[in-house]
Amino acid sequence: MSDGSSVGGDGHADGQADGHGAVTARPGREAITGAPGRVSGRRRRRGRGEQAMVPEAEFTSYYGKPVLNGPVWKVPDVPAYLFLGGLAGGASLLAAGSQATGRGQLATVTKVGALGAIGASVVALVHDLGRPARFVNMLRVMKPTSPMSMGSWLLSVYGPMAGIAAASDVTGLVPRIGTAATVGAAVTGPGIASYTAALVADTAVPAWHDAHRELPYVFVGSGAVAAGGLGVLAARRRADLAPSRNFALFGTALELAASRLLERRLGMVAEPYQRGRSGVLVRAGEALAVAGTAGAYVSHRSKVVRALSGTALLVGSAMTKWGVFEAGRVSAADPKYTVVPQRERLRKRQEEAARAEKAGEKAGEKTGEKTGAPTADR
Repeated sequence: MSDGSSVGGDGHADGQADGHGAVTARPGREAITGAPGRVSGRRRRRGRGEQAMVPEAEFTSYYGKPVLNGPVWKVPDVPAYLFLGGLAGGASLLAAGSQATGRGQLATVTKVGALGAIGASVVALVHDLGRPARFVNMLRVMKPTSPMSMGSWLLSVYGPMAGIAAASDVTGLVPRIGTAATVGAAVTGPGIASYTAALVADTAVPAWHDAHRELPYVFVGSGAVAAGGLGVLAARRRADLAPSRNFALFGTALELAASRLLERRLGMVAEPYQRGRSGVLVRAGEALAVAGTAGAYVSHRSKVVRALSGTALLVGSAMTKWGVFEAGRVSAADPKYTVVPQRERLRKRQEEAARAEKAGEKAGEKTGEKTGAPTADR
């Protein structure tokens, strides 16, 4: 990255001299990376009507290319993969709780929903990979430090348990094995809902990597919202509606709280979550989650309101995941989200080093005064 040139007190920009000794600017190489529209140094005041010799610098990079290679994941494969995984994990938790509290109809719907969601999620993943063999190859090694490796193993463990739980519930066969599979799917469900957050955060994409602390909570909350929406749609009794809407309320609160913390901590890197198309998707997802949850609490008297609330929760969860995906692509395409935070971190390290050096000098002076040894200032 080129830092560009600064304008000195004489008003001329650094550049190359032509054959007559004149200085010519290099517009493609003189841009200042950092805050847009600012030029370092001081500019001499110009008279009225005088035009600037150097145009205002804009944030750019060599040849207009992004600093990072953007994500090559396909659309809508990966956004669907993120959404469906969260729905499956949340539905398995809701299914286990429903079975434990004697809500058999809700348990059946959520178990079947979890199986369908994880199946569709794997299909989307394999389609993005291009060949099924690539998914199988990821199971040849178990690497705890790799989100992709651990996620592949989680899918291979969770999927069969979700399938056994659903099949046993629908057919009534092997109920003990079905119960054990239900518990196993519920235990691994949060991992299914959250590991995709670790997967995207384990990249150099600024909006994902810098949000590695909060994204898992956003994804888990979004998965709970989707599962709650599925339960609200399937509820036929008020007793079945209560756990679904409570689960949606929990997911909405968790998602909103984690999102606000994310935006506050990331600063300018959080802009893609707030502006543009990606920001619209994220905000729309949050609004639908809030509206769907509120509607679920007043829907016990109206099937239409119940259907609209459940649909809003499902669509809101999907839009949140899509918005997060789009925010990552935006941040990878704009150099400022990579360079400006790097320079800020470098500046802070330099300031800390300078403070530490001054503190060391003062400590040395105090030690010298106590021992009576001459110091450098003396």
